[in-house]
Formats: sequence, C-alpha cells, structure tokens
Amino acid sequence: MARELKTPFLAADVIIELIDLPGRPIVLIERLNPPHGLAIPGGFVDRDLESVEHAAVREALEETSLQVRLIALLGIYSNPRRDPRLHSATAIYVGEAHGLPVAADDARSVRVFQVEEIPENLAFDHQLVLEDYRAFRATGRVAPLREIAV
Repeated sequence: MARELKTPFLAADVIIELIDLPGRPIVLIERLNPPHGLAIPGGFVDRDLESVEHAAVREALEETSLQVRLIALLGIYSNPRRDPRLHSATAIYVGEAHGLPVAADDARSVRVFQVEEIPENLAFDHQLVLEDYRAFRATGRVAPLREIAV
C-alpha cells in the first residue's frame, strides 16, 4: 500500500525595501484575515502554476501594489509552530521597489517603517525573520541555520 505524502504548505514572503526613500524603509501589511497583526507581505505558492520566486513577487504585488525585484534569499523558515493555522514553510526574500505601497487583496493596510522602528509582536514568526533581516542589512550575511526541537 502506498503511503500518502504529507508535507508543509509552501509560502513565500518579501521584505520590501523602498529604494527611493531615505534609509530604504520596509513595508509591512496589517493582515485582513486571521492571524491578525502586522506581517511581511507574502502568501502561499500556487501549486503546479508558479515557482517560489514568482509567488513572492505576485504576493507582494497583490498585497502592496508594488512591483518588486528580488535581490536575495534571506532564509527558509519552517518551524512547525510558525503559523498558528497550519504547518507551513516559507522562503523569505529581500526585494526592492520604487514608489509607495497601496493596500490590496489580503492587506487591510500597509505601513512603512525604518528598520530601527519596526514594532514588536508581529504575526507568525516575523519578529525572528526581521531580526535576521537587521543582521543581513548590517553584515550582508543571510539567516543562520537553526536546530529546531519539535
């Protein structure tokens, strides 16, 4: 008897740097759907239709109305408890865009933050992700590998 393959849901998120504003601030969305709160723009990869990179760019456009160019893969985040709804793994990219964001799709609103002014208590594991991003901005090094006890 064949065993049913079960894997985490795959997502893609983009830390969007606004390159034509002083300090290259980033964009966070206020989520329209649970779990509520501020989050990095992103969402699930459409199976059989797109690559993870394409999903990241598509989700950024859908939620912020910004055309994003990906510049780096910050890391893969897969702690089974990172999303309270289900087990998901996400590829977090750093991208850049021109202009100002406009909330759309699953975003109730969008907000622009300087890196040193990002609030705490973000949705999902995005506090950890943004700590890694701050280190990336300071050193150019991507997220560290982490041992996760399940």
